[in-house]
Amino acid sequence: MRERVPVVQHGRTRRRTPVVRALWGGAEIAVTLGLVLLLLVAHQLWWTNRQARAAAERKVQALEEEWGRGEGGASGPGGGSGDGAGSSSGSGSRSGAEGRSTSPSPDSDRPRTESSGTESRPPTPRWDQAYAVLRIPRIGIRVPVAQGVSKGAVLNQGYAGHYPRTAQPGRAGNFALAGHRNTHGEPFRHIDRLRRGDEVTVETAHATYTYVVDKTLARTSARDGGVIRAVPRSDVRRGYGYREPGYYVTLTTCTPEYTSKYRLVVWGKLRSMRPR
Repeated sequence: MRERVPVVQHGRTRRRTPVVRALWGGAEIAVTLGLVLLLLVAHQLWWTNRQARAAAERKVQALEEEWGRGEGGASGPGGGSGDGAGSSSGSGSRSGAEGRSTSPSPDSDRPRTESSGTESRPPTPRWDQAYAVLRIPRIGIRVPVAQGVSKGAVLNQGYAGHYPRTAQPGRAGNFALAGHRNTHGEPFRHIDRLRRGDEVTVETAHATYTYVVDKTLARTSARDGGVIRAVPRSDVRRGYGYREPGYYVTLTTCTPEYTSKYRLVVWGKLRSMRPR
């Protein structure tokens, strides 16, 4: 009698239904997109900051070395009157008294100069040229200032950008600057922490100008051009700003963080200048 060998039959592997296949494919796509998004966020929030801060620091060092050699006369403080609104025809050139600090006259807001002769003003800095160094000790800022506010050539380099047609450092009017609050070095991320009396210094090849924070505007429209006029005053938030001509500095950045819907504004007044 033959012995029968039991045969085990394996059940067929079930094929995935179209719905299951679609869900599985969707999950794979979602995971892939999530990883790509994570890499993009890391690039924007970490890598761009690292690159821009390193580049900005190198530029600051290059400017300081250039000034130490007595170079950079074409990129000095006042640019010419060709920068438009806010520029003054008065002298803003360096004093003949080396290292002496000057401060606003008690009779006017115009800083005294001690130059015995008439010196020609340096030409307006070239477009996108870094020509000054901005320092704000309270929040640890030390970045170059470049002419113009283009993203690629100025703001994304970690620089503060000088608004065209506003005054140059130390000139009568409004020396207005823009800077990123997030990514690309984010130099203006913490300007909301500035308070009245905090110092803002701007160093050029010819002098160091010290401004003092006076007023802030926590939020206004991105199209509020009044905040950077020669006499800065908001066109949107009535009562914010000034009514009299003077020597102002304006810092602007986006708000809230990680958006560009509104603008945050900090204003200051010139307190003193120290020629090189």
